[in-house]
Amino acid sequence: MRTAFEQAALALTAVVTDPSTVHPAEKREFECEAPDEELLLVDWLNALIYSMGTDFLLYSKFEVAISGTRLYASAWGEKLDIARHRPAVEVKGATFTELAVRQQAGGSWIAQCVVDV
Repeated sequence: MRTAFEQAALALTAVVTDPSTVHPAEKREFECEAPDEELLLVDWLNALIYSMGTDFLLYSKFEVAISGTRLYASAWGEKLDIARHRPAVEVKGATFTELAVRQQAGGSWIAQCVVDV
């Protein structure tokens, strides 16, 4: 599940810009808690979106640990450089639309939701 949450965060960056253009220069710590895994995903993504909007950061590397319904994460990125990153949109928030966190038959996890831009 932690890898699925890391990939969801990377997908969030990909909505804005090509993640390969974002240097993992600055580290930020995040902690979230929610009643279930699906709400935890929304809280995690919204914490990143808030940081992106208030600190003008983009992230390209993530390490997530999940214990029950508590998430601890580190994210690395850099300040937005409009000329280099060429942001396509500004993400406003993670939504409950298409929200799902589940383990598949082969053992891999899916963590998904729609984001508002």
